Amino acid sequence: MIKKTTLDFLKKLSANNDRDWFLQHKVQYDRAKENAEDFVDALITKMNQHDDIETPSAKKSLYRIYNDVRFSKDKSPYSPRFAGYLKRRKPALRGGYYFWIRPGGSRIGCGFIYPVGMDLQRIRQDIDLNYEDWYKLLKSKSIVRNYGAMQGDKVATVPRGFQKDHPAIDLLRFKQFWFEKNFTDRDVLADNFLHEVNSSFKAIRPFFNYMSDVLGTNANGEPLG
Repeated sequence: MIKKTTLDFLKKLSANNDRDWFLQHKVQYDRAKENAEDFVDALITKMNQHDDIETPSAKKSLYRIYNDVRFSKDKSPYSPRFAGYLKRRKPALRGGYYFWIRPGGSRIGCGFIYPVGMDLQRIRQDIDLNYEDWYKLLKSKSIVRNYGAMQGDKVATVPRGFQKDHPAIDLLRFKQFWFEKNFTDRDVLADNFLHEVNSSFKAIRPFFNYMSDVLGTNANGEPLG
């Protein structure tokens, strides 16, 4: 479970985001971080019951709480959240899982946020050929119930090589393929939060499985490399 003291620490850090305060409350931070690590380690264990997670531990998953302020207008030294990611084992398994524990703004995300050019071209090629399968998959009950609609940045007009009257032009314009689900503080502190996160991540698996097949084959369905 995520403890109330963990969220309380993050709230106080948000209100007192400076080095002196943080150093004076380092013990509380260490306890909150340990709680977050315990949660993520338990999540990895659960995820590996139905997936193959390459990330070995919470320590490898969690982002640093310290902000890199060198190139940012926001000079706050700390980011008041516990966030991280879980990698699937590549090259066979594609896609990634992300999470943010933040008072008033906790969420999970999954998908393909920065596909490389070659992958994006292959995805659009598949949408062009199999857009009915895409619409059916994205309207599946498990995905809609957990995430609603697919999100992500789109090109402003029409991607090169496609016609503006293509029947799936709305999908072809995507250059990110992303899903998010929000949680209230009450959700985060509930006994079943670990189960809910694991279950929600599992719900995206049909999309990940489809994308793994697409990105592992050419347009003829032949394995790459």
